[in-house]
Amino acid sequence: MKRLDCLGDMCPIPLMKLMQLRPELDRGESVTIVTDHSCTCESLQAYCRKQRLPVQIDEPIPGIWELRISPASRS
Repeated sequence: MKRLDCLGDMCPIPLMKLMQLRPELDRGESVTIVTDHSCTCESLQAYCRKQRLPVQIDEPIPGIWELRISPASRS
């Protein structure tokens, strides 16, 4: 599983980083993205929805989100 630190990154940087990892997602590798911007959660979730990639969002610390994208669990 890849872990992508996007703390401090403003939109659309996290989305661009995720798009660069698309070949790895296509091979079934999971990615966790850590961000501190709620707008990043919204844009990444919209991208995953369009790409039919399952995404789980958790907020382990107030104001910090982890988005787990696990294409291997696609149904």
